[in-house]
Amino acid sequence: MKGKELESAVRRIIDEAEKLIPFYMENEEDRRIANGNVSVCIIDDEGVIYGRMFGTNKIRARESYGVAWTKASQVHITRLKTGEFEKLAFNNEIDEEKFGIERPDWIGWEGGQLITLKDGTELAVGFSGFRGVIDLEIVVRALAAVEIS
Repeated sequence: MKGKELESAVRRIIDEAEKLIPFYMENEEDRRIANGNVSVCIIDDEGVIYGRMFGTNKIRARESYGVAWTKASQVHITRLKTGEFEKLAFNNEIDEEKFGIERPDWIGWEGGQLITLKDGTELAVGFSGFRGVIDLEIVVRALAAVEIS
């Protein structure tokens, strides 16, 4: 998938994620972590970056988007979930040097993942603002909602 069709699919994923945010904000721990601000960043195989910051605190949203971008860009490079890449590298199960990301720049937190659209198009996605497991889940649920609509 390319061009306007891909852009439309990505925008729908972001829109579906936005619809899920209030549900996750109901959880006290996630609400505390997010402080009302979360972000999503999506990078396609051409390097085109899509994203959105949610919330009213511009500084907190900026920080959240920075983390989302770091997660997405690491996945774009490694093709591995964030957290999983670090585990494999620290256990010497992969050659970390082949990816070119220096250890201080690894994100380490969950929330970055590779998703695949119905046509096989892969997107590197980073979501930030909630607990890592929720950052992953919200994207999976948003993709599922887009794919059944």
